[in-house]
Amino acid sequence: MHDYRRIADRIAADITTGRLRPGERLPPQRKFARRHGIAASTAERAYGELVRRGLVVGEVGRGTFVKATAPVRPGRGLIEDAGTPVNLELNYPSAEGQSELLADALAPLLRPDVLTEALRPAAATGTPAAREAVAALLATPGWRPDPSRILFTGNARQSVAAALASLVRPGGRVGVEELTYPVVREIAVRLGITLVPLATEEEGLRPESVAAAHRTAPLSALYVQPTLHNPTSVTTSCERRRQLALTVSDLDLPVVEDRIWSFLAENDDPLAALAPALTHVVDGLSKRVAPGLTVGFLVVPEKRVDAAADAVRSGGWSAGRFALEAGVRWTVDGTVARLVEAKRADAARRQRVLAECLAGFAVRSDPRAYYAWWHLPAPWRADTFTAAAAALGIAVTPGPSFAVDPNRTPDAVRLGLASAAVPDLERALRALAGLAAGRTDR
Repeated sequence: MHDYRRIADRIAADITTGRLRPGERLPPQRKFARRHGIAASTAERAYGELVRRGLVVGEVGRGTFVKATAPVRPGRGLIEDAGTPVNLELNYPSAEGQSELLADALAPLLRPDVLTEALRPAAATGTPAAREAVAALLATPGWRPDPSRILFTGNARQSVAAALASLVRPGGRVGVEELTYPVVREIAVRLGITLVPLATEEEGLRPESVAAAHRTAPLSALYVQPTLHNPTSVTTSCERRRQLALTVSDLDLPVVEDRIWSFLAENDDPLAALAPALTHVVDGLSKRVAPGLTVGFLVVPEKRVDAAADAVRSGGWSAGRFALEAGVRWTVDGTVARLVEAKRADAARRQRVLAECLAGFAVRSDPRAYYAWWHLPAPWRADTFTAAAAALGIAVTPGPSFAVDPNRTPDAVRLGLASAAVPDLERALRALAGLAAGRTDR
């Protein structure tokens, strides 16, 4: 009689010594049982023990794969200082001299008479000065929002939540790109909304998939990221935007357009320019400025102002008055514009580092973006690669985090390029390239 734990111990030893590498697939349980002359139930229990120990992961319909365990001892081909973590999950850009720029603009707010006013509660509609400043900030060559239709929240995430809460009742269906911002999934759960994944391609969201989903069961709204889509960085073409605008107009389908990264794409007109009566535009200062003191913007169709403002108030999503006043000052005095220019140059520089370090791999990105979508080479799976990267002190976001359909999870990872210092970013990307290619120098 075979002890399944001893069998698990032998497999575990192969994993820890490197004979079985992260991402490698174990034989199917029945095949393993035949090969080793044991009962299928014993093989099943051995594999289960390996899962319990955190050494392997089972994927329904795909098999059992080795995970990373203890930190790998890297050589020169990987990462020289594994004790210094590099976080490529977080993605908050920062320009050189940013703190000094922001501090100079904040100084007048600290006068007692000004501070007293800045510490009062802020309405969802903000102030006239704030609405005018934000209208100018968000304007593009083909679109300028009406200041009377601008609302303010604590951040862009809250603007998304307020827009959806004002449009969709619990149990309603919202169409989204098949890979979407993970926070939208969390918002949907809290609001009792069902997300419907829609087909996308290189040109962006396919309008026919929107119409087909709406015919199956009516959609209450559509959430999209036409500009520098997170995580793929795809920007929807002008022609595809026109087609999409025609589709939502024919269906009378409200749209929530997330433009939080659009500041990196100069002269990019929103979908709202083509379907103004239906489109709710979400934006904010967290990426343009900094996440610690930010404001979210929500530009709504004329007939939707009251409903959206009610959602902001009832959700407790109103912007802080101090943050609102700071944001207005940073916008009016040109601080935000200077930061945007610096961050555009910084994103381009980091993209060049990415292209050099991951040359030859299937990486999809945009020269203007602060992130990249990496389709992993076989035999890597998203979770095993993420675990192996973590063992090297590098955090990446696994592709399934963005997948709306749990049965269609990509073997990919998103790389956030914004937060790490450039030398650390380069060091981490070269380490990941070595890991993906199987160069461990062990």
